[in-house]
Amino acid sequence: MRNVISMVAGAAFVAALAIPAFAADVTVKGEVVDIACAIDKKDAGKGAAHAGCAMSCAKGGQPVGILTADAIYTVTGDYAANKNAKLLDFVAKNVVVVGEVTEKDGVKSINVKSIKAAN
Repeated sequence: MRNVISMVAGAAFVAALAIPAFAADVTVKGEVVDIACAIDKKDAGKGAAHAGCAMSCAKGGQPVGILTADAIYTVTGDYAANKNAKLLDFVAKNVVVVGEVTEKDGVKSINVKSIKAAN
């Protein structure tokens, strides 16, 4: 009986680990922002008026996110590597991003697979 319970528990653990690997891609629309300023400065931390500061922070390797109407998604993965090099053309602009979304302790993240300027 113990072996059966151990086997079932092990299978459940392996299945739980596999679920994130099969997560579906999500499309997120919003502005590429410097997360610290978007949180601390609210409306003053986004948009064209804040583009210079956001670019400086992004080039410095500060965390960058996608600001939507209801959340900020921290960008992770290749697009956040090398001091956000792949995101610099999009800083302070509205974009459409496709990627895998995760959430931990109330913080949403997106591992970006593709990004394009929004219409």
